[in-house]
Amino acid sequence: MIDELAQVGRNPSTGGYDRLAWTAADVELRAWFTQTAHARGLEVETDRNGNLWAWWHAELPGTALVVGSHLDSVPSGGAYDGPLGIASAFAAIARLQDAAVLPGRPVAVVAFADEEGARFGVACAGSRLMTGALDPDRARALRDVDGITLAEAFAATGRDAVHLGADDARMRRIGEFVELHVEQGHLPSSTGDDGLGAAPLGLATSIWPHGRWRVDIRGQQNHAGTTRLADREDPMIGLARVIIAVREAAGRERALATVGRVQVHPGAVNAIPGAATAWIDARAGEENTVRRVLADVARTTGFVATEESWTPETRFDEDLTAALNDAVGPDLPLLPSGAGHDAGVLALAGIPTAMILVRNPSGVSHAPEEYADEDASVLGVEALAEVIRLRSRARVLA
Repeated sequence: MIDELAQVGRNPSTGGYDRLAWTAADVELRAWFTQTAHARGLEVETDRNGNLWAWWHAELPGTALVVGSHLDSVPSGGAYDGPLGIASAFAAIARLQDAAVLPGRPVAVVAFADEEGARFGVACAGSRLMTGALDPDRARALRDVDGITLAEAFAATGRDAVHLGADDARMRRIGEFVELHVEQGHLPSSTGDDGLGAAPLGLATSIWPHGRWRVDIRGQQNHAGTTRLADREDPMIGLARVIIAVREAAGRERALATVGRVQVHPGAVNAIPGAATAWIDARAGEENTVRRVLADVARTTGFVATEESWTPETRFDEDLTAALNDAVGPDLPLLPSGAGHDAGVLALAGIPTAMILVRNPSGVSHAPEEYADEDASVLGVEALAEVIRLRSRARVLA
């Protein structure tokens, strides 16, 4: 199934994937999701926030066991971040169907919309809207680099953004959520290794607190060839100071902080810019550590960052995680995640949630080199199938 998506949104110059939300690539991925679900006899629907749901025996009583992930990517991203979880969920259900297994409660595969936030700047937009964590008016007004609002992009795919917002009825229908995901980075695990080590699978216990901030730097646009250095108000100097300050503050605080996006106006080679903007991504094991990084940057540069999003530390459900360890383990490596996920959004909304991690030998993610070990991926499908069987209280048909 991963191979079926190999050319969707492929960037020929980098080998990575440009699968931003509500673009042509996203529409193609959604069509693949629907076709794949229908091939397995699953009922497909799109909710008010653009999230895709494929239901296996939706008519059964009780709350649903939901599995899945997302399909969108960062610019020039990898092939596995998100799609591995979707493909594994479909493969796990197919394995159970082939074994004549019938769930005892509804099971759904979900593909959350705009998880990466690469186009409109807010990560996990689909799940945040569904849970009520993202204000729909704010979401509708978000703009991409071309000035297109989220509402306009949503409408361009035939949907009405007026219906965006909290979906209480759907939330009440979700009993548990399990997300399978490729390992990202090599944070220390319970086994003493950096990352999963030799283990093919592991479990995430939490997500580090993290956020995104914007720094706006004003200057005076002027001619590059006629303005003396002493007369210049060049915002690029401030931008450079901010970038260096972010790296140095993160090093002092033992945090992770990145300036991965900048915007310069007007962006002409022969003009001193009139304005520059930098976006800071900061994460650490504790909230106070992240806050100190931002305070250090403000103190050393004089520029105060505006918070655009914040997610506190997210703990996954201990009982569900233990149940997964018993079903899949024993004694799987346990480790925190430095990356945000839709699973974290649902956990903060009170849904019992857990995450299965599949070994990525290099640890590289959000890049064309992102990779999931093939043998580990097969074990991930088998593990997810066993989790669905147990948590859905399934039985074998006579």
